[in-house]
Amino acid sequence: MVQSKAKTIPSYLKEITPQNKKLIQEVREVILKNIDPLFEENMNWGMISYEIPLKIYPDTYNKKPLMYMALAAQKNNISLYLMCTYQNEKLNDQLLKGFDNIDKKPNMGKSCIRFKQTEDIPLKVIGKIIKKITLKKFIKNFEEAISSKIRNCD
Repeated sequence: MVQSKAKTIPSYLKEITPQNKKLIQEVREVILKNIDPLFEENMNWGMISYEIPLKIYPDTYNKKPLMYMALAAQKNNISLYLMCTYQNEKLNDQLLKGFDNIDKKPNMGKSCIRFKQTEDIPLKVIGKIIKKITLKKFIKNFEEAISSKIRNCD
């Protein structure tokens, strides 16, 4: 994974290639149009990160804001990290159905979608998924996932 040392989003956008900048801006526009305004957009982990501010949810294992999603220009593609689809099987199924509807095979990891052009991803479906998950709902899902893991370790 390529990590940026940029401290601001404008600095980050200046350091990536024009093609990647165009792709990032297209996806970022969908994110900003649909995301709960309580999430903050920052540079974190070398990526554009959409996260829960520590003033709202300070109890994180690493003392950093809890990431909801992130967007990054990698060496060979753009990566969109959707933590909500990793936490929620129904949302993941909705995302996969979105790929079927545009006749594209997803290039995915557990929580990331990799793509080289926006036509390769179901942007409308991604926007709907983002809109569904409010900050409160994300925290609830996160805490349920953590408590489930703790129960399974006993």
